[in-house]
Amino acid sequence: MSFRFAYSTNAYGRYSVEETLHRIATLGYRGVELLADVPHAWPLGCLPEHKNLIRRTLQSVGLEIANINGFMMNAIGDLRQPYWHPSWIEFNPDYRAIRREHTKRTLKLAAELGALNVQTEPGGPLYPGLSRRHAMQIFYDELMPCVEVAENLGVRLLIEPEPGLLIERFEQYIDLAERVGSPFLGLNFDIGHAFCVGQDPAQWILVMAAHTVHYHLEDIAADRRHHHLIPGEGSIDLGAVLAAIRSTGYTGWITVELYPYVDDPDDAGRRALDHLNWLVRTMDRCD
Repeated sequence: MSFRFAYSTNAYGRYSVEETLHRIATLGYRGVELLADVPHAWPLGCLPEHKNLIRRTLQSVGLEIANINGFMMNAIGDLRQPYWHPSWIEFNPDYRAIRREHTKRTLKLAAELGALNVQTEPGGPLYPGLSRRHAMQIFYDELMPCVEVAENLGVRLLIEPEPGLLIERFEQYIDLAERVGSPFLGLNFDIGHAFCVGQDPAQWILVMAAHTVHYHLEDIAADRRHHHLIPGEGSIDLGAVLAAIRSTGYTGWITVELYPYVDDPDDAGRRALDHLNWLVRTMDRCD
């Protein structure tokens, strides 16, 4: 089984979507995770001509959409944290509605561009005075209208557990998925996030295989601090990770996510792909 590696455009926050797609294709990736945010494909301002530009560019450079990133919302300009906020569990219901409506628009954008899945944040950070039980109810209530949109469009909505947010562990994701009960809710399995919260990625890949629709891959330092590193420059056993993925029969995309490397995303993406291809060659020789 060969692996399909994609690169997230969230490392290219200083480039237009057209130039970003050209650059990613030149690096040797065949897939791309498209950022549903500024400056690439913010759904609220994504006019028909911009969607056509994305379609034409993807076709001309030979890239497929692996996933659409509906997690980041830099366009809102929340100074607390530009990725988590507005979250699903904001104190102000009008403010959390921004996240809900953004997710609906991102699902519709995915359907228009032929993308099969969209990932979103896993509930946001708890604020003082908000119990976990109440937060989960708010998250569920806000999420369900989006699940309905996903079902109607045939696009899967993926939850991405993240350190420090409402859902950060896989057991918590399973609880939500069982409550939602829709085949159009799935898991975006982030390798680095699992490592950060002390859940061995290689072991949990096997446990979560039935839920996993898409993977994010990056490395993390030995201290497990949530800071994305180029694969091979941290402490995750990525050879074991790839072997575990292969053993499940997964044939979807694995997206390299290196948004901290905005100063030189080309170099980071190239080094990442070189290391991953080396790991794959090593695995193949051992088979």
